[in-house]
Amino acid sequence: MELSSLNAISPVDGRYRKVVEKLAHYFSEGALMKYRVLVEVEYFIALCNLPVPQLTDIDKSIFESLRGIYKEFSQDDARKVKDIEAVTNHDVKAVEYFLKEKNNTAIPCALKGAWVDVLQPVLDDVIENLNQQANQWKDVPMLARTHGQPASPTRLGKEIFVFVERLKKQKNLLETIPFSAKFGGATGNFNAHVAAYPEIDWTEFGDHLVNRVLKLERSRVTTQIEHYDNLAAFFDNLKRINTILMDLNRDIWLYIAMDYFKQKIKAGEVGSSAMPHKVNPIDFENSEGNLGVANAVFEHLSAKLPVSRLQRDLTDSTVTRNIGVPLAHTLIAFKSLLKGLDKLILNSEAIHADLQDNWAVVAEAVQTVLRREGYPEPYEALKELTRTHLRIDQKAIVEFIENLNIDQTVKEELKKITPHNYTGICDF
Repeated sequence: MELSSLNAISPVDGRYRKVVEKLAHYFSEGALMKYRVLVEVEYFIALCNLPVPQLTDIDKSIFESLRGIYKEFSQDDARKVKDIEAVTNHDVKAVEYFLKEKNNTAIPCALKGAWVDVLQPVLDDVIENLNQQANQWKDVPMLARTHGQPASPTRLGKEIFVFVERLKKQKNLLETIPFSAKFGGATGNFNAHVAAYPEIDWTEFGDHLVNRVLKLERSRVTTQIEHYDNLAAFFDNLKRINTILMDLNRDIWLYIAMDYFKQKIKAGEVGSSAMPHKVNPIDFENSEGNLGVANAVFEHLSAKLPVSRLQRDLTDSTVTRNIGVPLAHTLIAFKSLLKGLDKLILNSEAIHADLQDNWAVVAEAVQTVLRREGYPEPYEALKELTRTHLRIDQKAIVEFIENLNIDQTVKEELKKITPHNYTGICDF
């Protein structure tokens, strides 16, 4: 049966295939083979630069053609490797036979490429989009809601920039995590290497191959496998970024529900399957859902991969094959969020009306000024006014101020405070 969006088990390879197609170049079975070939070729070329008698006659002019094996690695090549694996029943050995040392440096190579080339640029787009909107709405006063209740006013741009700052800090933190790789023979000690060529500094060679040729960071003391601690840190950091974006999706969803935002209507698009008047916030819901799936898998990866019985068990092999899954759901979420953000239309009237309907929120300002003036028990006085089931409007606040036993200049100062200008400092 030919794979299609109708019979694919995972939506990553079905419904969302076009969205995540670029990740197939890094995390498909064929991509893993390609990166393993890359490592083996670069390993061989590096060996040719050592005083290994059996390699001294190798013509260095063939190195670029050897690199062409992985640079031009095709589906036919992948099928050949798969055919060999059917006989050997060993995926890495099949790559070795295809080329004519076991490694697990292919995975960090692929992950680094996918992050740098595919996911990071889209995350940068999300941050830049939010930054632009934060600046666009910097001077828009808005009612804050703490515990879901009306609270001291804020500004819409500042509330959006909260997410910009959080995302930038986590992205900067993520960039400090190296893409680590193991290279040290069967159990990490270069046993076979030293037995064959004891005169060669294999530690220096391993550092050169991994750090300078493959542009990764070599874990120097390992078992048979990379210990995955930095990989776990990378997944945990991405999980935090996704959690921040889940928080953003839910806030925007609520702002839409409160009518603070309208959404652009696309010709021919159905806003709701049953109610024609609605334009549902489906992009933010899609993003939130995919972020949740991604984080569930990231959590398993970061918890499981650093744990291996004794010098190695095989659980990491099957688990690492799923690294592309949470990254794919993350990419889908990023792109859905961008799509949703581009549809937002500010509804200034609703934001203004909400402020106008909640004059009680200036009570904090009034009682603070009264405290400055030495007025007795200002909090209690405002509490008595505002904590009722009666509607507190501008008239009620002004009447309260006029009845206070304070200087008239202070009364005038207090009457100038409104829900629309009591927004503090918007510093970003």
